[in-house]
Amino acid sequence: MSYLTRQKFPTPLYRDQVAQDWDRRGYSCDVFTDPPGREWNDFVHATNELVTVMTGKLRLTIGGEEMIAEPGDEVFIPSGVRHSVKNVSSSTTHWLYGYD
Repeated sequence: MSYLTRQKFPTPLYRDQVAQDWDRRGYSCDVFTDPPGREWNDFVHATNELVTVMTGKLRLTIGGEEMIAEPGDEVFIPSGVRHSVKNVSSSTTHWLYGYD
């Protein structure tokens, strides 16, 4: 399964644009701001999740599959699947996440 959709949204990326798209698809939309090296490891949610990078770069591991997401990319994380996220940018990464 391909979890990553490259350049789903045009850059520069605006939160309102993503929030409207996700709302139509039944997802919430909130923002995380992570310093370089910040990791979120081994999460499992009871709902599906979407992630989109606004600025910076994230490495995501979803069910053992690793990928790099950059601004405008959208990542789908299915419910019940273990996943981790790490800011692999040399600067602060701003990213959006939402649940259905």
